[in-house]
Amino acid sequence: MGEVKFEQGLVRALLREQHSDLADLELRAVDGGWDNQQWRLGEEFAVRLPRTERAPGLLRKEQTWLPALAGRLPLPTPVPVRIGEPSRLFEQTWTIVRWVEGVPADRAPVTRVDAAEVLAEFLGALHERAPADAPLNPPRGAPLSGVQDGVDGWFEVIAGHPNAGGVREVWEKAVAAPVWEGASLWLHGDLHPANVVVRDGSLAGVIDFGDMCAGDPATDLSAAWVLLPTGAASRFFDAYGQADEATMTRARGWAVLRALSLIWIGQNGRRGLPGGKPTWEPAGYATLERVLAAN
Repeated sequence: MGEVKFEQGLVRALLREQHSDLADLELRAVDGGWDNQQWRLGEEFAVRLPRTERAPGLLRKEQTWLPALAGRLPLPTPVPVRIGEPSRLFEQTWTIVRWVEGVPADRAPVTRVDAAEVLAEFLGALHERAPADAPLNPPRGAPLSGVQDGVDGWFEVIAGHPNAGGVREVWEKAVAAPVWEGASLWLHGDLHPANVVVRDGSLAGVIDFGDMCAGDPATDLSAAWVLLPTGAASRFFDAYGQADEATMTRARGWAVLRALSLIWIGQNGRRGLPGGKPTWEPAGYATLERVLAAN
């Protein structure tokens, strides 16, 4: 993934081919991105080109569903405004989206406790009943027992951590908690620090909806510990007002999984491995500290 880099000239050529009215806007490379490479286009837009095998499907999902959902969401999102179709220049779909102003939270963490209400309002608006044809995305939104077999390997990344036993206890309680029996709700599916942006210490936008799906809201509610500062989780759940104790327990388990993933990807970045993100490791350890404080 980290080895795939497209040249800016390709983006300009694609714009001239399919969206010529935007082709003369300033084009600037944007650092970051996992499945897609991104450029800012003028002041209002961004261009996203897929660079992994799964990325075109994620873009198609955003193109299909995000425009309908975005209107009810209280934070800015990268709503697709133009679709790029496969052509002789580029064999996959690509997208022009609304630019969401802010700094990713892995570089500028949320520091304001009142961001709890901002996040609660956003997820309260998103977490409505999903239609029968909404996308599924196992294991996101599904019971935690479905990923139980692979979790031991993830725990190896914190084998030397003094509170590794406490983290595993949080996980085991989450797996044992009653499963979600309500309707499948719309989920973002991938709420972590690189997928939200921050201004003035608070949440200013939510990006990258490629993993959006229907399922158990606990997946998204893990953001109470993944994104918010220490001590803000209880304030978040008070404002959200729809999570029982079992859901909060499952959400802590999802936060553990997210933290382990962040730490692993961050460690790879520290070692200079492709796809590694050095800024993710501190975010992962901060998540574990907040989860343990709440347990």
